[in-house]
Amino acid sequence: MSVECFLDTNILVYAVSALQEDSSKKSRALELVQISNFGISSQVLQEFYVTVTRKIQKPLAPEIAVALLQEFRLFPTAHTDYPLILSAIEHSLRFRISYWDGAIVAAAEALEASVLYSEDLSHDQQYGEIRVVNPFLEV
Repeated sequence: MSVECFLDTNILVYAVSALQEDSSKKSRALELVQISNFGISSQVLQEFYVTVTRKIQKPLAPEIAVALLQEFRLFPTAHTDYPLILSAIEHSLRFRISYWDGAIVAAAEALEASVLYSEDLSHDQQYGEIRVVNPFLEV
């Protein structure tokens, strides 16, 4: 299964943000969600739920977060299985990044994405075949 791009958790979180100071990032995140042939991972879905229900200033009710997960699950999703875990470890060692960032890169790679949209990894950094783009740099 091949996708145009992979969306990291922060993109989905900004897409549902209710904070005024996030409005420009929200607009950009919604653009990506609405017009992109994107993929995600089970890790992204898990992080999304925890972040939007517990970590943001205006948390969502769990029922709303679950309804959003129902929508996101329709997109290609890389599941965390043993080969992905091994790939994540290899990426974390090779690129000197955290295991969790390695898992995001491995998931993007599993879905054959060429671009990984993320605010967390270094903009324009190449991780094997995956290029990271911070979509909020010009926002």
